[in-house]
Amino acid sequence: MANEVTDGDGPTRREYLTCGGAIVGGGLFAGCAGDRGSDGGSGDGGGTDDGPPTETPTSTPTAEPAETEMSGSTDSPTETDTSYEACIEPAGCLSFEAVPETYVVYNGGWADMAFALGQREGFETAGNMIPDFFFQPFGLDVPAQDTLTSMWAEGGWDKETFYELDPDVFLMDPNYLHGTGWDDSWKQSDTEEIQANVAPFFGNNCRRRREFHDYKLYTLYGAFDRLADLFQERERYEAFAQLHEEVQRKVQDGLPPEGDRTKIGLINGGSEPAKGKFYPLNTQDEGYEMKPYRDLEVESAFPQEMEEQGTIDYEQLLEVDPEIVVVHWGIGTTGDTNSFSATAFRDQYVTPMEEDPVGSQLSAVQDGNVYPGQYGEQGPIVNLLQTELVAQQLYPDEFGEFDPESFPEVPKENQLFDRQRVRDIVAGDL
Repeated sequence: MANEVTDGDGPTRREYLTCGGAIVGGGLFAGCAGDRGSDGGSGDGGGTDDGPPTETPTSTPTAEPAETEMSGSTDSPTETDTSYEACIEPAGCLSFEAVPETYVVYNGGWADMAFALGQREGFETAGNMIPDFFFQPFGLDVPAQDTLTSMWAEGGWDKETFYELDPDVFLMDPNYLHGTGWDDSWKQSDTEEIQANVAPFFGNNCRRRREFHDYKLYTLYGAFDRLADLFQERERYEAFAQLHEEVQRKVQDGLPPEGDRTKIGLINGGSEPAKGKFYPLNTQDEGYEMKPYRDLEVESAFPQEMEEQGTIDYEQLLEVDPEIVVVHWGIGTTGDTNSFSATAFRDQYVTPMEEDPVGSQLSAVQDGNVYPGQYGEQGPIVNLLQTELVAQQLYPDEFGEFDPESFPEVPKENQLFDRQRVRDIVAGDL
């Protein structure tokens, strides 16, 4: 955990260092020029703010050019005596005397990363947690969202909860709390109070780029690489990176020629087919939220002007008439925390399209190609499963057919990766 010191007023607080060895100050939130190496951060923006408690995007900001997904960072964190250093933007470089034993996240992708590094026991809570059934194939006992302590209560951040949780580290972007604008009463000074009196922040808002995020946005494996430094779990990270590369090669080998690849009409999970209201999304947006689509080189069927428009109706959807319609987040937002419900998905999204006089004319509806899309929150574990899911939805002849009735269980002959290998890495059997 971070260095413990005693204030003149008596109570013990956790103290940590930013780049250059300076005690934490306002500069923490601006990023750190000394952040080591390059993680190969990608770059197209994705989605408007989607405040607590539900996180689903509704539109897409301006995109930046995408870059390589893998980290490629080779420098080692600084180590002196018993202390060591871990670095990430915008927190900078923090010095720890011992590996943090407990942690809190807000977005579940960071919990997934920590689980992958063998840190399941230190997990305390998450705001937007990945549904627990995603972890069942890997033998991970992950609590359901409705059993977790909430940092968000009555329309705002609950400061008392931050104190009560008292973790060794918050795996959160320090700008997230005051930068989203969800809680107008929460200021940067409140974030500074928590970091001074409770624990340091170590994270990056890397699911998608938000308005406040004008610094580096890490790729999934870029963020995972930095977290491996924090938890001193380099070997587990390298094992997952190798497995990830193997899956990426299988995917690339199975893709059809570029001109024959499927474009999809990706709509966000907040769309309301019963009201003829749809939110088109860009499959190539920046952040780990859209990683499976980028990795499979899936192009959006929607023209940019429709994505920028934000909301479209049945007539506009029919104008595009995508071969496949995918409901983003759909695999984790229909049903309960223990399973995906194909029936609930059909009732909420497919049946209203079939019953609408215009919606029923859509090719995807007539051909039975309206699918529950991958969950936006994901770390290295769930990303493997969801890359497989997207590949099966789009190219069943090559990767095996997606079966909504049995997900997350997949016949062994259709699995892109060995589930036991994931279990072994998490357990430290490398």
